[in-house]
Amino acid sequence: MIPPTDPADALVEDEIDDLDAQDAGAVGQIVRIELGADLAGQRLDKALATAAPDLSRARLQALIAAGQVSLEIAGQAPRPMIDGKAKASAGTYQVLVPPPVAAEPEPEDIPLNVLYEDAHLIVIDKPPGMAAHPAPGSETGTLVNALLFHCGASLSGIGGVARPGIVHRLDKETSGVMVAAKTDAAHQGLSALFATHDIDRMYLALTRGAPHPAVGTIETRLGRSPHDRKKMAVLKTGGREAVTHYRVEKTFGAADKPVAARVACRLETGRTHQIRVHMASKGSPCLGDPVYGAGAPAAPVKAALTQIGFTRQALHAAVLGFVHPITGETLRFETPLPPDMAALEAALEAL
Repeated sequence: MIPPTDPADALVEDEIDDLDAQDAGAVGQIVRIELGADLAGQRLDKALATAAPDLSRARLQALIAAGQVSLEIAGQAPRPMIDGKAKASAGTYQVLVPPPVAAEPEPEDIPLNVLYEDAHLIVIDKPPGMAAHPAPGSETGTLVNALLFHCGASLSGIGGVARPGIVHRLDKETSGVMVAAKTDAAHQGLSALFATHDIDRMYLALTRGAPHPAVGTIETRLGRSPHDRKKMAVLKTGGREAVTHYRVEKTFGAADKPVAARVACRLETGRTHQIRVHMASKGSPCLGDPVYGAGAPAAPVKAALTQIGFTRQALHAAVLGFVHPITGETLRFETPLPPDMAALEAALEAL
């Protein structure tokens, strides 16, 4: 089967698509610290702590170890600092300070579209607008809150307090199939499936124009944009390998110059916002994408988006297939486009 992600990415895709996937509000804040010549030559962690007393030396040591501290270099991408014991240089340092850890989520009686459930796991069709787990700006109303209510105390602690049961995720505004674990054994088993790339995941995107060629594979390196840390970007160096296989299923408008397309995407890797960035890199971003959809669509497409009131990325996790980690049963789930995307596709067909 086509793999979507590895364990390190299990909670960072968008599309996971899959952090889908971090939400913009969950990225944290950039703190810039100026080190003068008087601090140059000191241990980096000590020098930064002296220049930024609001951040403790221990905190800065942890952030350096996590790759969250970079030195700005004129005309180049910031250079990550990896050793707090290294001698500091004079200059400007970027420090990405993560958001505060969310409090333990509370159960909430939120309706779920359950596709499958047994004693070990649950598969749901997540609607757009629902975050996978609590984060700054989405502390309540998340899938985790709903699962805690639906599954009861058995879910508590599975996979961590803040994200119980969650082994992968979709962006808040991406709809579609997700699986969550109800037991430790299922959580470990599902995580192993992701690690061995034995998950089948297919997404449907409605895009501006159509990627060319109509069938292909996009292979790049993806990482945080050096210009906007809340966005992902295709990088020449650094980042992580990202591979998306895509096929144009249908085009809308003139055959020789389509104004929109329906594209099926299968993931060989699962990086944050992978499909959204890859489609944008082909000049065909997901319609309605507020982050990666730079440039206006054709006038009739824009009119259709306005008429429907469509403002999210037109991306849906349509297929999820895997072997049940406990029973060994082969499971496959396929969901239709949600009402808003179905309405948008109907409007595009009428062009």
